[in-house]
Amino acid sequence: MAPAFTSLLPAATSAAATASRLPSAAAGAASAFVRLPHHPTGWAGASVAAARTAARRRAPGVAYATAATDKSIYDYTVKDIDGKDVPLKKFKNKVLLIVNVASQCGLTTANYTELSHIYEKYKTQGFEILAFPCNQFGAQEPGSNTQIKQFACTRFKAEFPIFDKVDVNGPNTAPIYKFLKSSAGGFLGDLVKWNFEKFLVDKNGKVIERYPPTTSPFQIEKDIQKLLVA
Repeated sequence: MAPAFTSLLPAATSAAATASRLPSAAAGAASAFVRLPHHPTGWAGASVAAARTAARRRAPGVAYATAATDKSIYDYTVKDIDGKDVPLKKFKNKVLLIVNVASQCGLTTANYTELSHIYEKYKTQGFEILAFPCNQFGAQEPGSNTQIKQFACTRFKAEFPIFDKVDVNGPNTAPIYKFLKSSAGGFLGDLVKWNFEKFLVDKNGKVIERYPPTTSPFQIEKDIQKLLVA
C-alpha cells in the first residue's frame, strides 16, 4: 500500500487515535485526514473545502492534483458486476455515495449493514450508492465478481448497484477513480487510503465531499439529506 502524504492542515489528536484502530497497513494513512471545527461530519479528509484551504498554503516544489472541473461523473461509463456497460449519466439528478468495498475487511460488516440501511431509507428520494469492489488493500476482496455479488446480496441484502472489480490506485486506476480523486484535490490526486473510502457526489455529478474509511455511512447521513433537498 502506498504511503500517505502529510496533510498541509494540522492533524487533530482524535485522527491519530482513530488511526490506531485501523489495520496496521491503513493506520498511518488515516492520519492524513484531519478534523475541522464545525464540519458536519467531523472529518474533512480530502474534501473540496480542505483542498481549497491547502491550495492557499502550497509549498514550492510539491506536485498537487488539479481539480477536474471541466468534467462530471456523467462523462464516464463503467462495467457492472455482470460485465455490462453502465453509462453513469443514468444517475443524473441523483445524489451518489461512491464506495470502494471489500468482503474480508474488518470494516466490512458495519459498512455494508449501514450502507444497506441508508440506501433503503433514501433510494426513493433520489439517492444511489455505487459500490466498486477493490482488492488492493490487504487483498481483502479476492473473489470473483460472482462471489462478490453473492456475498453482498445474500449476506447483507445489498440492493444498491455493485460494479466490476477495479483498481483505485496505481497505474491501472479505473478512470472513474482518477476523476474522483482529482476532483477532491490533494497531493498527487491523494491516494485512496483503504477499503470503504467514500465520495459524495451532488445532483450535478460533482464531488462534494470525501470521507476516510473510518467514517461510517451513518455519519454521512446529514450530508446526504442536505444534498437531497438542495
